[in-house]
Amino acid sequence: MPTQTEELTAEGLRVSEQFKKAREEVKKVIVGQEDLLERLLLGLLGRGHLLLEGLPGLAKTLTIQTLSNVLGVSFSRIQFTPDLLPADLLGTRIYMPAKGDFKTQKGPIFANLVLADEINRAPAKVQSALLEAMQEHQVTIGPDTFKLEEPFFVMATQNPIEHEGTYPLPEAQVDRFFMKVEVDYPGFDDEKEIITRMTEGAVLKTGEVLSAQAILKAQKFVDGIYVSETLKEYIVHLVTATRNPAKYQLEKLVPLIEYGASPRASIGLTVAAKARAFLDGRGYATPDDVKALAADVMRHRLILTYEGEAQNLSADDVISQILGKVPVP
Repeated sequence: MPTQTEELTAEGLRVSEQFKKAREEVKKVIVGQEDLLERLLLGLLGRGHLLLEGLPGLAKTLTIQTLSNVLGVSFSRIQFTPDLLPADLLGTRIYMPAKGDFKTQKGPIFANLVLADEINRAPAKVQSALLEAMQEHQVTIGPDTFKLEEPFFVMATQNPIEHEGTYPLPEAQVDRFFMKVEVDYPGFDDEKEIITRMTEGAVLKTGEVLSAQAILKAQKFVDGIYVSETLKEYIVHLVTATRNPAKYQLEKLVPLIEYGASPRASIGLTVAAKARAFLDGRGYATPDDVKALAADVMRHRLILTYEGEAQNLSADDVISQILGKVPVP
């Protein structure tokens, strides 16, 4: 068992450096959005999937498409609409009259990086089909079951300002996402740079830095990142505080939280901290890793009461109060 004083092996450091190069390569095209890019890599390394919430025009699609080019993996984009069917996503069986037999036509889900754009525009059947593929990493078409190619990573987006004609994801399904990332407007200088890059005809080129095999190898290195017993206890305390805030002298939160975070939050925080440590070239996770990612891992796993919503309280406000109260090891 490694100790907190040990660093990554030479091979682990080499792969970690490759991911740093990949980030720099993506930044040749994407201006700002550092947090988004980091969370995408953390999801990929932690074998989790991301739900992005942000207004149109914030480079969500461009970011993951550019990332797929840099990583050297296949990419597909699915625009979710109210008339979409599960077969449009997964694939279907087509009858071939000449042969008198059926042929399986695989859908766009068969890619390494999948962008599910505006997931809340599709009905429940389609959402469920996607979430099943995310969970099982396999798809059943007719009598046949097909394994999805690894690595398999889904980034789903939803628009926070439009609600007409949408099908909000049930809380139990949202919980299956590794992180929910909120994408904000770029800063002033970043937006000036975006104007320059997008209006002056500059050719934005990126190189292929990684491969599917390198990503799978990196995932194994992340599995081996050391998490101390003390840090595990800290993670469990943070998650437990969302369910029983009075136990942590947060009585004022009791009437504001209807349901706290599930055990998936504890698992997600641990995996996210390990992935962040790997990106930083460390062989061990720290409380700072946990604190930096707590909101992304837990914000979609908290359900506030009507009173909490009436006070204009957000899940992030609750998480911030919990982080300020639970002792850091």
